[in-house]
Amino acid sequence: MYLDVSPGVVEKQGQTGASPYRTIREELEAREHQFLAPYAAFSDQTKGRRQPAKACPIRTAFQRDRDRIVYSKSFRRLKHKTQVFLSPMGDHYRTRLTHTLEVAEIARTIARALRVNEDLTEAISLGHDLGHTPFGHAGESVLNEIVPGGFTHCRQSLRVVDRLENGGRGLNLTYEVRDGILKHSKGFGDIIPASKGGWAKTVEGRIVRIADIIAYLSHDLDDAIRSGVIGPKDVPQRLEEVFGNTHSSRITTMIKDVISTSKVVDGKMLLRLSDEVHSAMVELRAFLYERVYRAPQVHREFEKARKMLLDLFDYFLKHKDAFIAESRRLFEEDLMEMGNDSYERRVCDFIAGMTDRYAQNLYEKIFMPSPLV
Repeated sequence: MYLDVSPGVVEKQGQTGASPYRTIREELEAREHQFLAPYAAFSDQTKGRRQPAKACPIRTAFQRDRDRIVYSKSFRRLKHKTQVFLSPMGDHYRTRLTHTLEVAEIARTIARALRVNEDLTEAISLGHDLGHTPFGHAGESVLNEIVPGGFTHCRQSLRVVDRLENGGRGLNLTYEVRDGILKHSKGFGDIIPASKGGWAKTVEGRIVRIADIIAYLSHDLDDAIRSGVIGPKDVPQRLEEVFGNTHSSRITTMIKDVISTSKVVDGKMLLRLSDEVHSAMVELRAFLYERVYRAPQVHREFEKARKMLLDLFDYFLKHKDAFIAESRRLFEEDLMEMGNDSYERRVCDFIAGMTDRYAQNLYEKIFMPSPLV
């Protein structure tokens, strides 16, 4: 349950006495009310945390959430997790970490222009993919097939910040950040959800959803051309007419369109895209799925990754001692001590938390023969 409290109570619990001077945090909270639009999420009006926390004298609630995410082990592991291309040898291909940073930059640009809370927007952006599997969506697809109840990286990201980080205590993030993490993606669903159920509760969370799509549409195309999976001339002419033919022009076009087309109705900010840009984004996404994500050379590597994760999952289901030892090595903590989840759920957490190279090295260690010394 979340504490639905009057402004600032949760963050300020634990403080005693009164002071005639405002803290730096209180000054920042006051500035938010002076500068941000009425439809923004204000730090001192958070719905609170799962566990009450003493307020920081320097940072607002959303700044603290951002910092907790950046210092988490799950965030550091993103640097060795696939975005599209598995274990790329080139230095300039995106990883899950660089994707996350690009999403944060795009989201903050939109948030600033629309005068909403940049700190909340950044915190959601930095935490949105913490639960992503090794080998990108190939890993997500495998776990979705074999884990009872299914698996999505959105729900797993929330599980990471609620349960798996900090020795099972989680990061104790605010309601608004958690909601934005959970609602940031719907896979191949609508770019602009038709129903309220598909949106985050805050404008900031909704911005992150759009920024995530903007980021991967452009940089996945950029990486696909760099890799030779497709050539520049393979991109439909209409897409170049709308977006231009560079990563910068595509990003700029989509960002400007969101900012200029979104509007305030009845005191609420409604995020919108023009018909031209929206249809081009839908077409570009379909093009990427058909010509890049399902390209034979990409699909072959995904099938190898699929087998690797299936074998690892099955192995650790049957070898509990090995699971305990290896999960301690990866997480630096004992997953078996974190709550009352089933053993199968713990194995899922372990597999999902792996980096690409950790999974590859572990697979070689378990299944590949080694010479006797």
